[in-house]
Amino acid sequence: MKKAGSLNRLYPKYREMKIVTVIGARPQFIKAAAVSRAIANHQHKIEEIIVHTGQHYDKNMSDIFFDELKIKKPTYNLGISGTGHGEMTGDMLKGIEKILLEEKPDVILIYGDTNSTLAASIAGSKLHIPIAHVEAGLRSFNMHMPEEINRILSDRVSKYLFCPTDTAIKNLKTEGFPFKNQHMVNVGDVMEDAALFYKHIAAENLAVLNTNNIESGNYNLATIHRAENTDNPIHLKNMVEGLNEISKQKQVIVPLHPRTKKKLQEQNLKIDFTIIDPVGYLDMINLINHSFLVVTDSGGLQKEAFFFNKFCITMREETEWVELVNGGFNMLVGSNKNKMAKAYAEFSKREFKKTENYYGGGKASENIVEYLLKHN
Repeated sequence: MKKAGSLNRLYPKYREMKIVTVIGARPQFIKAAAVSRAIANHQHKIEEIIVHTGQHYDKNMSDIFFDELKIKKPTYNLGISGTGHGEMTGDMLKGIEKILLEEKPDVILIYGDTNSTLAASIAGSKLHIPIAHVEAGLRSFNMHMPEEINRILSDRVSKYLFCPTDTAIKNLKTEGFPFKNQHMVNVGDVMEDAALFYKHIAAENLAVLNTNNIESGNYNLATIHRAENTDNPIHLKNMVEGLNEISKQKQVIVPLHPRTKKKLQEQNLKIDFTIIDPVGYLDMINLINHSFLVVTDSGGLQKEAFFFNKFCITMREETEWVELVNGGFNMLVGSNKNKMAKAYAEFSKREFKKTENYYGGGKASENIVEYLLKHN
């Protein structure tokens, strides 16, 4: 376990609360950065300690990553990654517990549905430290997803259930929440806070478009990364053929991870779309913002498409963001290439019009901080 530098404990005699934030994947850093900025607005009252478990090793998470995205650097880095679910979660549990015993926080802040989330929730609950779960109540209703298990267990032991949507509130109520001493509140979605903040920073550098000769508004953005698709030869073949069909109408740009690229090569699949190297968060924002529409099997990208006024075709059978499907902004097509083509044809006829604010309008982070100050 590495402790990164000495703590800068500003105004300790005025501090009312110490928060330990536990995160382990790059998307969680983006979300946590939004809340950290809100915490900084109350620096006389709150001290935040950030713990990075190291779950998703990412060579791009250098000093440049933190500087460009204006993210507070972790205080601790456990460096735990590359093992199975059980070993990883156990090692994290051990490391996080040591930090909690040393720091003695008033609240543990966790995000989403990773093994890091679960480990922190177990460690905190065993030590009787209140846990605040950001993105509580999300459900895919697919228990084959490790993320679904992590969400459910983390929600059950959390004191503060910070839900991003009314749907998440409804999911929890259906399961019998809130239980004794639990606080359940729709604060909005911190990812919208992040998207609105980083949109202006990303706009300052359009290199990803210029370098790849991509014309604004004249391409579709697609991603394929879920193991249930990339590891299933039939799913992958159908999705590729579906993207090939869409590319006949308008260019399809796919930032592709080397692992997925290798799968395509192993199956010797015919590719008619444009593959580019994986991109960072700011470049991805630009790719979304300048696209015609989005095709993805990701969870977060479905929302980000909505944030930037783009329709989304989702290559999954279920989604945590059902409000986007019900609102007509998202279509679930699984790996069915015919459904993909039909969805594209339908969206091509429509004008994107937002009628509801599903995700809080960029105020979720401040809502979380103010709620904790008021109710802790």
